[in-house]
Amino acid sequence: MKTLLTRCFALAALAACVQGCCSTRTPAEAKPVSVELVRSGRSWDGAILPPYPADPPELRILRIAIPAGARLPDHRHPVINAGVLTRGSLNVVAENGQTLELKAGDPIIEVVDTWHYGYNPGKTEAEIVVFYVGDTNAPITEYKPVTCR
Repeated sequence: MKTLLTRCFALAALAACVQGCCSTRTPAEAKPVSVELVRSGRSWDGAILPPYPADPPELRILRIAIPAGARLPDHRHPVINAGVLTRGSLNVVAENGQTLELKAGDPIIEVVDTWHYGYNPGKTEAEIVVFYVGDTNAPITEYKPVTCR
């Protein structure tokens, strides 16, 4: 009797597994979900974004890793760019001192032609994926000259 019960249980488990694995129905929770992270004609500091290039634009996507405690050099972007912090935390500081604090999952519409820097205040590496749109082969980042005193 025990053997028969074990076989029945095994067959029932196998049937349930086959039904779940071979089902052609898609569960309701498997539907794609689209969430708009940000929409704006302004950068994070409130400045109006410049017009798109007149010529066909070139799009570049970069994944940038910033070590824990690291500070990026002062720089500016001559092109429109936006990104999403995928891991860690990042603070972005404009030349006037205005600061944006980002945590993983936060979007950013970056400042254009404004000197700024970023730093990772966290204890783990930060990662940001950034989309740049500008003229073909145009520089996407310019670094502020360092003056020696």
